[in-house]
Amino acid sequence: MSFFSFGRKPRFFSHEETSRIIAAIREAETKTSGEIRVFIERRCKYVNPIDRAAEIFWNLQMDHTDERNGILVYVASRDHQVAIWGDEGIHRIAGTEFWQNEVTRLITHFSRHAYAEGIVHVVNDIGGVLAEHFPYKPGTDKNELPDDIVFGD
Repeated sequence: MSFFSFGRKPRFFSHEETSRIIAAIREAETKTSGEIRVFIERRCKYVNPIDRAAEIFWNLQMDHTDERNGILVYVASRDHQVAIWGDEGIHRIAGTEFWQNEVTRLITHFSRHAYAEGIVHVVNDIGGVLAEHFPYKPGTDKNELPDDIVFGD
């Protein structure tokens, strides 16, 4: 299946790929109080995809998590741009190099047309860092943000 599809309502992932990505998000979040979201759109409205990822992050109110540990994986399919935006709580711990390595991992998978696989791997990596620094607290943790993939224009 082509990641870069044409038509009125694009299908970026098959049903099975979508289910795998959502399952990876849910699995990662069972081990952490952190929140992971994936946002896919055709075109990046800015020159720098990090700026667009930040805008989407705030529009989705991902900065409203209790521990400021939300993370957005952003993909602009037609512009071939990706970015990862971590809120201040997790960014302070993970640092810029971690995010850059994860973006490189995404790009490597995407260059092999392994789009869903790349996102699943990155979600797993992010989940590991979140679990280490923001472990799940039984009885008090709640899913603060939806786990579904968000598709923009």
